[in-house]
Amino acid sequence: MPEPLLLNPLDPAFRRDPYAVYERGRRESPVLRHAGLPLRVTSVFRYDDCQTILRDPETWSNSFPVTRLLGDEADLPPPSMIATDPPQHTRLRSLVSKAFTPRIVSRLEPRMREVAAELVEAAVEAGEVDLVEALTYPLPVVVIAEIIGIPPADRARFKRWSDEAIASLGLVFFGGMDPERVARQRRLFDEMRAYFVPLAEERKREPREDLLTGLVLAEHEGSKLSYEEMLSMLVLLLVAGNETTTTLIGNATLELLAHPDAEKRLRDDPRQLPAAIDEVLRFASPVQFDPRCARRRVELGGVVIEPDDFVLCWLGSANRDERVFERPDVFDIGRERNPHLAFGFGPHYCLGANLARLEAQVAIGELLARTRGLERVGAEELPLHPSPVFRAVTKLPVRLTPR
Repeated sequence: MPEPLLLNPLDPAFRRDPYAVYERGRRESPVLRHAGLPLRVTSVFRYDDCQTILRDPETWSNSFPVTRLLGDEADLPPPSMIATDPPQHTRLRSLVSKAFTPRIVSRLEPRMREVAAELVEAAVEAGEVDLVEALTYPLPVVVIAEIIGIPPADRARFKRWSDEAIASLGLVFFGGMDPERVARQRRLFDEMRAYFVPLAEERKREPREDLLTGLVLAEHEGSKLSYEEMLSMLVLLLVAGNETTTTLIGNATLELLAHPDAEKRLRDDPRQLPAAIDEVLRFASPVQFDPRCARRRVELGGVVIEPDDFVLCWLGSANRDERVFERPDVFDIGRERNPHLAFGFGPHYCLGANLARLEAQVAIGELLARTRGLERVGAEELPLHPSPVFRAVTKLPVRLTPR
């Protein structure tokens, strides 16, 4: 009799290469109840189950009661758009969605290319760089900062806020949140509030063509954002607007380093970049799991899930599901059918998906266009992102050979 499947999402070995565990989960324990955790948590590994959960906010909520474990809810900021359900989610999403339409995103491409070209040229001139520091994080930070309307002088502060906001993401499901970590998050929110409220007041007096002005002035059925709602929205955009894209660009680089044939194909034909980025999203999903909370008693795969139980939809596993993808463990930039769940599914499908795709295409396109070769420096294990939600590294030393 085989040993029961054990999954420790905080184990560095699992985080570096989770795919054998995922495959076994899909095969033996597609719905896995975890034991020994402070919360009642169940993991789901198959594509169809994940998609079913993500599309059904009536049964599976994104508004978590987890705040009960973090302290007095009155002391916490209001939930961001991602942590609400319809109709509140619908209202909040409507207030910000206009900034991320395909038409608006496409208008940003020339500026993205300008920034990416400057960053890559500086990296090529240096020869050896940490690509995270040189390209994968500054490009998304500049882009989302300019979209929101953050002054260039404040971008370093902006990045620090993002790092602090994301560091603890997902840890609560596996070990709880210690009081000091909660206190740090509250201090972070207070610091951001002290920065953004005067900036918002300035936009009221002197509107500009930026998202902050849009959030200050936006109305949906006569309902504006409160300052607290606006701040929670800005925290979400800050994190989602740069962290996931930084990870996507870094993961794309790692996959090209691991698959030189794919790198050559893209150098020969950059028109394949959109499909290649989607294959990175599937094969090396930046976000590994997407949590939900049961609203009612549900039986899933023979496992009974009670109200207020948490379910983790493992997107990294769903995107390798052999029931959906041919040769799922093969990195194929020419893959024709690729309905991956890397950006989620249903009402919470990532609002910035088009932006993230375009930024990654521009970054990798400029990197390949301005170099003859790209190679990893050193053989040591790369440092992991502090949050188990992300499959990402925080340093990527490379050597760039100029054209």
